This record gives sequence, C-alpha cells and structure tokens, in this order.
Amino acid sequence: MNSLHNPILTGFNPDPSICRVGDDYYIATSTFEWFPGVQIHHSRDLVNWRLLGRALDRVSQLDLKGCQNSGGAWAPCLTHADGKFWLVYTNVRHHMGGVVMDTPNFLVTAEHIEGPWSEPVFLNSSGFDPSLFHDEDGRKYIVQMQMGEAFTSVRFDGIILQEFDGDTMKLVGKPVKIWQGSAIGITEGPHLLRKDGWYYLITAEGGTAMRHAISVCRSRNLLGPYELHPDNPILTAFQKDHLNLKSTGHGCFVETQAGEWFTVHLCHRPLQRTGRMVLDREENKSATLGRETCIQKLRWDDEGWPRMAHGDNSPQDAVEVDLPPQPWPQDVLHDDFDGPELSCHFQTLREPVTEDWCSLTIRKGWLSLRGRDSLASCYDQSLVARRLQHFKASAETCISFKPENFKQTAGLIAYYDRLHYHYFRITSAGEGLIKLGVISSENTRTSRCEVAELPLDAGDRIYLRMENDFDQLRFAWSLDGVAWSVVDRVFEATMLGDWVSPHSNFTGTFWGVCCQDLSDRSAWAAFDYFKYQPT
Repeated sequence: MNSLHNPILTGFNPDPSICRVGDDYYIATSTFEWFPGVQIHHSRDLVNWRLLGRALDRVSQLDLKGCQNSGGAWAPCLTHADGKFWLVYTNVRHHMGGVVMDTPNFLVTAEHIEGPWSEPVFLNSSGFDPSLFHDEDGRKYIVQMQMGEAFTSVRFDGIILQEFDGDTMKLVGKPVKIWQGSAIGITEGPHLLRKDGWYYLITAEGGTAMRHAISVCRSRNLLGPYELHPDNPILTAFQKDHLNLKSTGHGCFVETQAGEWFTVHLCHRPLQRTGRMVLDREENKSATLGRETCIQKLRWDDEGWPRMAHGDNSPQDAVEVDLPPQPWPQDVLHDDFDGPELSCHFQTLREPVTEDWCSLTIRKGWLSLRGRDSLASCYDQSLVARRLQHFKASAETCISFKPENFKQTAGLIAYYDRLHYHYFRITSAGEGLIKLGVISSENTRTSRCEVAELPLDAGDRIYLRMENDFDQLRFAWSLDGVAWSVVDRVFEATMLGDWVSPHSNFTGTFWGVCCQDLSDRSAWAAFDYFKYQPT
C-alpha cells in the first residue's frame, strides 16, 4: 500500500475535478483572476503530483480584463471521451452585489492534456460550475447549478441538465431541473456518475466555508426523480473543531485501475487571526493558503451508496492507496530567469505575459518588468507571482531599480488580491536618494512602514527577502546578499487569506515581484532571480 497525506495539492488549488486515462490521473483546479487559467496536475499513483501547466493560455479562451477579485475561471470540469479531453469552465465577470451574476460558461477540447486546447465554445450563462457528463450510450449532457431570480431568496436554484451534441458542439433542447438540493442548501458543483444502473449526482452544498459538504443523490432515470443519500452528507467537517481539514466539500469521484474508489475535494486549513477571539468562525480565522485539494477513499455499501471508507463522514489526514509509488523528480523552486520562459509556477494577473511589459530578453538572465497600473487596478498590473504553499516558507530576490520619482515603485510582494497585500517596495526619496519600506493594505485601509534611505546607486543591486511563520510575516534587505538587515516590525500574515473580507473569499496568498509607474509607464525594474523555499 502507498500512503498519502492531505492536502495532496497545497496552496491555492480549489474545486478539483479528477480524470483518469489509463494509468494516468489528472486534476484540474480553479485559477480565478490569475492567468493562464485552469491549473492541471498529473499523477500515476494519487500520491505524487506534478504541475503540468494550465489549459487556458490565450485571451480568446479566457478574457480577464477588468475581472473582480475572486472572479474569472471558476470550477473547471475535466473529462476524457472519444479520444480527447474535454474541459468546461465558467468565466465569472460579476459575482458581488445581490443575486445577480454574470457567469458565461465555455467548453474547450484537446487531443493531448498538454494542449493545445481549442478555441472556446460558448454554452450558456444560467449559472456556474458546469460539468460535462458522457453517458454510456454516447450522449453528452451539461449539468450545472442554476442561479435564481434576482431580488428573491432563491440564490441557488437547484441543478439543471441539458443535452450537448458533441458533433455540432451545441446544446440541444431545453434545460431540465433534475434536483432542487437538500436541506443543507447552497447546492452547486455538480458531477454525474453512472454505476451499476444508477445515476449518481454528486454536489457541493453548504457554501465553500465552514458548512461545506459533499452531498449525493441517485436515480435510475437521468432526469430523476433523485433520491437523497440516507446519511447525507457523505463528507463534511462542519462542527468538528478537532479536525485539521476544514471546509471539506466539492467532490468528484474516480475509480483506480485496481478497483478502488476515491473522491477529490477541497479544504481549508485556517489559522487563528491575530487579535481575534478564539472561535471556530470564519471572521476570526484566515486561510492564507486558500482552498486546497485533498483525496479520500470511498467504499460502496450493500445498498449501492458511496461512503467514506474509514467509517464516518469526517475528512482524514492520511489515506492508503493500492497503487505502486511513482514519484516525480524533485520540483525546482529557484528560478534564475536564465531560460526563454518563466517557470510554470508563475502566473500573472488578468492577462498573459507580453514582451512590452514582462521580458526575459531585455536584460539577459534577469526578469524585467515595466511599471504600469497600481496594485489596486483590475487592468494592467505588472506582477509575476507564485502560490504560497507552506505555512513556513521564505522568498528572496535581487532587484535592480532606480526610480526617478515617488510614482515609480518596485519590489517583493505577498499578495492576496488588489485590496490585501504586504509590499516591500523601493521608490524615490528625492534627488539622488531611494527608500525602502513596506506598504500594507487591508480592504481600503493602508499603512506604511518606512525602513531605510539609500543613495540612488544602491539601486544597482538590492536583495529583498520575506519569511512566513504561520500567522507572522517578516521582511529583510541586504546590499550584498550576505549581511541582512531585518525590518523591525512583524506583519500579520493572516491579513492575507480567505474569509478576511466579504470581497476576498476564493483564492490564496501569492508571493512574487512587481513594478508600478503612475507617471508615464517608462520605469523598468529588473530581478536577477526568485527563490522560494519551505522552511
């Protein structure tokens, strides 16, 4: 037996959809406002996973300009049928304010998991979390949650199903509501499975926070009526304070070649917020790593219902898998920017990398960023970052930057969204001088901690570092990369995470580098390397 420890995909990797093709397993996860869109991991033993890349790498597939915090690519569904991969996803363009949402849903296909992926086919805008079900007779169906009428109490109006023609790539007929949801409510994230003559509908319920759960119902008929699992939900961490894994829900089932069954699902591992009451409530905690991906083993009881193999409906930290270990080469977390492309761990905000603002050729062996919009912008942010995947980690870079005025800034950043960040930046301090300091933003409140003033020539090379220790974040700087000066202040790491704000709920902390120029967009900052290291 092979043993795994949850989460299997640490850091911001929510809404997992798992697909097996022969001996290979693939998980697709949401990426929201980060580009490229829809992250894909690969495994051959369900224990060891490697990042393959992302499916949506063109603006024609995923246009995120102006995307809100936690908008963009939601809840992808990855399947394989007819000799190719199918990926459906939502590009959420509006999700704040009442019950009105803009949720266009799309489909792309590829012969190979690495791509290239096709141009998107528009499906509908009825709701989010679409999945594609391939029935045994070859017919296909889109199944998704439906948004209710504006200004009513029914925000989540059940699960709808509509046939999809795989030849014409168009929806057929009218959508049919097949299930209203259970008493748990907030029914979303549906997946259909056919087994032993039953159609099993697997949904997320309870909302993607403390009440989250996996619910299951079934029917002999695709269109229902669906019978609720007698011990629903089959997985939840609600009101189980002793558990390490919280918010467990949004499941998708897979059968291994050894005949075992598993469900992937998302989770939170929240930290207590500094200065808040010690209560198991969202507003007192923060999930700095965002929603992560876990896996649980299933069994099928004598009545044909799925259950957690360990006996109850609580998530388990450790899971046994009857597949031989197949590890991948150790991941490289240090990017020297010497290659023709950025490491696959890096993403950008709302747009692809283009040479006019993000270049690996302007200064050989360095990443050059041209300053554009402020960190508050939903448009042209010059920011390159990777996920924070560990509660204890450090990041380091060397920057070359000589700003001409205070509107030109660049540096090292711990970023959740455009309203939540700690930014160790360099800017002008007047004629012949530059200054270092940390700018912090929580919602619309900002604060500044000035650190040092230096001569302009010091901007040829300044080393910047940050270290995270669960709820605490520290910064340091150096002129030679050997002797370090630590900033005399500890910053709240839990200010960056899910649940911190009503407008910040669905992503996770990223660490990276960035540059702004609010004068004429002419300033360039160059970074010699970016080193991320668990500690």
